[in-house]
Amino acid sequence: MNTLEKYGASERFLTEATLYPCLTMGRILSQYRDLYRVVGADGEFLAEVSGKFRHETKHISDFPVVGDFVMTDRGDDISGNAIIHHVLTRKSAFARSAAGQTNEVQVVAANIDTVFICMSLNNDYNLSRLERYLSIAWDSRATPVVILTKSDLCTDAEQKLLEVSPAAVGVDIITTSSLDEGSVKLLLPYLKEGRTASFIGSSGVGKSTLINLLAGHELLSTSGIRKDDRGRHTTTRRELILLPQGGMVIDTPGMRELGVDSADLGKSFSDIDGLSKKCRFRDCTHKSEPGCAVRQAIEAGELDERRFQNYLKLKKEARYDGLTSKQIETEKINEMFRAFGGMKNARKFIKEKEKRKY
Repeated sequence: MNTLEKYGASERFLTEATLYPCLTMGRILSQYRDLYRVVGADGEFLAEVSGKFRHETKHISDFPVVGDFVMTDRGDDISGNAIIHHVLTRKSAFARSAAGQTNEVQVVAANIDTVFICMSLNNDYNLSRLERYLSIAWDSRATPVVILTKSDLCTDAEQKLLEVSPAAVGVDIITTSSLDEGSVKLLLPYLKEGRTASFIGSSGVGKSTLINLLAGHELLSTSGIRKDDRGRHTTTRRELILLPQGGMVIDTPGMRELGVDSADLGKSFSDIDGLSKKCRFRDCTHKSEPGCAVRQAIEAGELDERRFQNYLKLKKEARYDGLTSKQIETEKINEMFRAFGGMKNARKFIKEKEKRKY
């Protein structure tokens, strides 16, 4: 296995890289303003985007971020910084609304396989917030895993685990404690060689502590909870870290920086989505219509009213208020291909890209 394969360069990325035979492939490990630290087949080097790339790129979401695979003019910086000419197609991405920009999206990290959503079992415990995290995680196209941290500070961990399960439908749930290093080993199956994971969650829930335990030494600074029980955010920049066991992790900022503009509510609330399909009316608002399967489930105690109200809140925040599941999906597809001038032009673009492979 060469260096890039160790850093997650799967067949799909290697194949796309052949479209640029005169350039060298690398993966971005960290970013310092307009300068990037990149790892290539022969080691690490510094790089910056080309003037042409900067001039022609219309959206900040298209600029390189930590986790991206990029094509550069060389694999070292002996003669000065290498130049990034292309960003390879992302298989997953975390995004947020860009500060000071209207309808602009900024990508936080890319090409993540597993999203570890951390929530502590002490005063940070909040099911509605967890559902918000899951909605964003599913939309990133990575697979979420819930980690309940600080179980040693909780006296009713088993009860809370029973509450978390219906809020995290179809998602693996792991309980950990910094006092029990054995519990951290439960994360290892998700961190096999070539796989990339991201730790997200509120500040102070123990993300950096978990990463340090996985690394075997202190890579990231940690700090406790303030007197108001809000965590101190200790990570100052995003960085892709290669672990001794072969997997990689990206520590990202507090989840409050990520929005629900394009959350995937269909997966995070699949139970409500399923019930909606059983309603008498296709455009049921689940308020007072006769034959509403959602209201019937709430009245029967099969669906938590809190969960349903949070679902409605997130739909409104994500600008999907009043839309059915099918309409939401159509809206997301249209938004996805808006930069190409619509779905028709997007298909044309994909066909032309496929022709270049041969």
